Amino acid sequence: MTTTEETESLRSRKRKATQSAIRLAAIELGLEHGYENVTVDMICEASMVSQRTFFNYFGSKEGVYITTAKSMPTPEQVEAFVRGSGPSVFADLFSVVAETVVDGDTDLEAFRARHQLIHQSPELLNREKARISETEDVFVGYVMARYHYRGRNEVDTPDLEDEARMVVALVSGAMRYAMQKWAAGNFTATREDLVRSASDLIQRITVNEHWP
Repeated sequence: MTTTEETESLRSRKRKATQSAIRLAAIELGLEHGYENVTVDMICEASMVSQRTFFNYFGSKEGVYITTAKSMPTPEQVEAFVRGSGPSVFADLFSVVAETVVDGDTDLEAFRARHQLIHQSPELLNREKARISETEDVFVGYVMARYHYRGRNEVDTPDLEDEARMVVALVSGAMRYAMQKWAAGNFTATREDLVRSASDLIQRITVNEHWP
């Protein structure tokens, strides 16, 4: 690794550490005082950063709790999925989503605390639902692109988009189950191990299924 690469790597680690510190402070304040009573000044004071730094990282108070830029598949991962030849679109999409989850933040306590705060704050819960819906729309686009790549179209299959949305809904449900199991502490290994285990289970379930 060159000196420039080492410097960039160090900056990246520092940036992630600062983001995590700010987010954790915001979550703790939210649980203690209620989301609606937390101010940016309170978060900055608790995490010992300036308002300029806070807004540079998150843009708004809501942004520290509901991050719009969630981990998404890379262009290379999307292309591989679209051009994939596996028999199960569902299993292949789950694998793509699982890879992004594994690469994301794996702090269990922060995950649990954020989950608790969102579900006790109607404003945050509504925004989280909207974010999930927007993300699922993106995944529907991936599935439709795969169908089109395989020569399928809406003329021959008028409800093709409904089929794609059903696949995405199944994947979302499977991933939600895996994350809830992880958050509940019913799995003693890492989140990566749980997601891999869930992926293996899905492969077993779908191996004899005739998915489109």
